[in-house]
Amino acid sequence: MTERRIAPTGAPAASTRPDGPPRVAGLLAVVLAILVGVTACLPGLNLPTGSPGPDPSASPSAAPGSPSASPLPSFVRPTPTPRPTFLAYLVRTGDTLTSIARQYETTARSIAFWNREAYPSLDPESEAYDPNRIDVGWTLMVIPGTVYEPADVPSPTPGPATPSPTTPVVTPPPTVSPSAGPSAVISHGPRGTTHVALTFDMGGRLDPAVQIMDWLIANRVKATIFPTGKSGTTTDIGLAVLARVRDHPDLFDLANHSWDHPNFSELTAAQMAGQLQRTEDALVPIVGRTTKPWFRPPYGAWTFEVRDGVGRAGWAYTVMWDIDTIDWRPTSEGGPTATDIEAKVLSRAQGGSIVLMHLGGWHTLDALPGILAGLRTRGLEPVRLSEMIGG
Repeated sequence: MTERRIAPTGAPAASTRPDGPPRVAGLLAVVLAILVGVTACLPGLNLPTGSPGPDPSASPSAAPGSPSASPLPSFVRPTPTPRPTFLAYLVRTGDTLTSIARQYETTARSIAFWNREAYPSLDPESEAYDPNRIDVGWTLMVIPGTVYEPADVPSPTPGPATPSPTTPVVTPPPTVSPSAGPSAVISHGPRGTTHVALTFDMGGRLDPAVQIMDWLIANRVKATIFPTGKSGTTTDIGLAVLARVRDHPDLFDLANHSWDHPNFSELTAAQMAGQLQRTEDALVPIVGRTTKPWFRPPYGAWTFEVRDGVGRAGWAYTVMWDIDTIDWRPTSEGGPTATDIEAKVLSRAQGGSIVLMHLGGWHTLDALPGILAGLRTRGLEPVRLSEMIGG
């Protein structure tokens, strides 16, 4: 049989020797040429120029859709870290900043920083700093298990900063009520204004509530009244106060102070809503106005759970204060005189201040003329909460 030889174009013919090296080289060239042609015709085997080939060290993977294909890792949403919230602590006989700090696993200086706006003598940066003096009846805001750091600046009063995990207190817009959700805690209104809010709680001791209301009306002094539902609707004095609120909507805002003054931090959300709604249902037929959006927690005690329960019940603002007159305590038990009340208010009042007083305060009526005159001398004017905050 005649042997047929193929020589690459332009190449010299291979030797006819059946076993010589040139012949082997020729055959190899032919095989390589055929392989190149076949490879070019097979789809899926063309790799882009410069693309890396498969990594021989990589583990083999199944084709997409194959039952043995490894599933992609699923995304797991991180669990949010609970935001620390302030707890209101009512100072009792024998308390010190150190003992309170030890109880709540923080430091005395942290408590001082958190409360320096409400109680200027606790401002560590002031020459008047006096951490060894706290008064029975003060309401101190504390974050349990948290130590104040200069870079943090948590404050129990609203400020312009956007809330963050270290600043748990919400700042309400001055003219817009928050929607359903946690109630916004306010301790004062916008600074740099001429407005001061005089607020009066009513519950417990009621004298001289009617006389205080008549004095406010006679002197055209605006205020916000926080009655408990029980004292306002089941006593003659309470009904007389509510009648004056009803007849002077230009002077008085109506607010909610619960039905019978329980500590809301010890209630369930349903119990909070029941206290608020029972008061609302009793007051509205008498006054003709809602207590919303204003709520003041009995004893000034609130937590995030209180804010959440109150807000979802429909009361958008939890109203605290930056001046506490402690007028509910008689002088025989260390309470303030009329002169003390006047001096405290006038020494601390500034634009946006919210002053806490009581219609049953022991010397409140006697202190009011001096308070009004002193405020107006300083260019400050009492307003209703709705004028200061909006809502």
